[in-house]
Amino acid sequence: MQFITPQLFKKLKEVEARFNEVERSLADPKLAGNSGAYQKAAKEHANLAEVVEVFRRLRRLDQEVDENALLLDDPDTELAQLADQEIENARLEMGALLNRLQFLLLPKDPNDDKNVLLEVRAGTGGEEAALFAADLLRMYLRFAELKGWKHEIMSSHPTDTGGFKEVIVLIAGKGAYSQLKFESGVHRVQRVPATEAQGRIHTSAVTVAVMPEAEEVELQINPEELRIDVFRSSGPGGQHVNKTESAVRITHLPTGLVVSCQDEKSQHKNKAKAMKVLRARLYEKMQDEQQQEQAAARRSLVGSGDRSERIRTYNFPQGRVTDHRIGLTVYKLEAVLAGELDHIIPPLTNHFQAEALKASAVAA
Repeated sequence: MQFITPQLFKKLKEVEARFNEVERSLADPKLAGNSGAYQKAAKEHANLAEVVEVFRRLRRLDQEVDENALLLDDPDTELAQLADQEIENARLEMGALLNRLQFLLLPKDPNDDKNVLLEVRAGTGGEEAALFAADLLRMYLRFAELKGWKHEIMSSHPTDTGGFKEVIVLIAGKGAYSQLKFESGVHRVQRVPATEAQGRIHTSAVTVAVMPEAEEVELQINPEELRIDVFRSSGPGGQHVNKTESAVRITHLPTGLVVSCQDEKSQHKNKAKAMKVLRARLYEKMQDEQQQEQAAARRSLVGSGDRSERIRTYNFPQGRVTDHRIGLTVYKLEAVLAGELDHIIPPLTNHFQAEALKASAVAA
């Protein structure tokens, strides 16, 4: 085939063969009786489907090019010109399809389809940072609603003025992690606080961490390695505050990680939420350690999720949002804060895919 190296053609044939094999297995009544195995096979079938579809389209176009090439010397000039145009169109489409294939064949992040635990924490800037943490939380929850995802507050530490010192929310929906994984880092805001009498612009910072939700089967936690403390809830207002010992603090002794939850009136529910957050943090820690052991070329890829990195600035006087990693600036601040993150996330995703593609080419 034109445009495709023998190595790539061989790989695509193997993918197609596996796709056909999985497709046959899905029609097997025995597999249908095993819901777990069936779901696994159906997921693999869906993951391979687009690659196979593109590959088959490429083969059809390649055949059309060969057929039209036979007409280039036809005595009928008009027919020959038409064939030449068809060849040009086919080759243009083949080039675009080949680019698409290269992205589709990149190693898939196993966490992409997972739900996420999104942590927003006020950084430098005092109460103004806490207020902006609340703004960012509303932005992400609105984005989740626009995508049709569900969300649940897992833990929160509100301030008296309506901000948050820290808040953790579970966002559940197909592809949630793939969409939000590049949001980890320091988000900086430049604006005039409501309490600023002189009208001076202040700069504050909020840290965001996006963690894939870890299932129990992926990460086993030894109960003997946990210290669980219960205490009375605290926070601004509420008749339940400081009345009963419903708040829960869990310490993972081997790592020293501490998670607390006091949002629910039930100690049992608070414990369940705290365990979910702890599992996600341990999973993230485990992934970070694995990534640090990998080759330098892979570590150099953008999008490591390092929360110490300043990634974005929200400038209110200019009405702009700037993502510093890719030099993207959009003058749609209100829209972005209203959850319209499609102004930012697709360009980020395309950039990181391009970086991954370059790294895979170097590794090859």
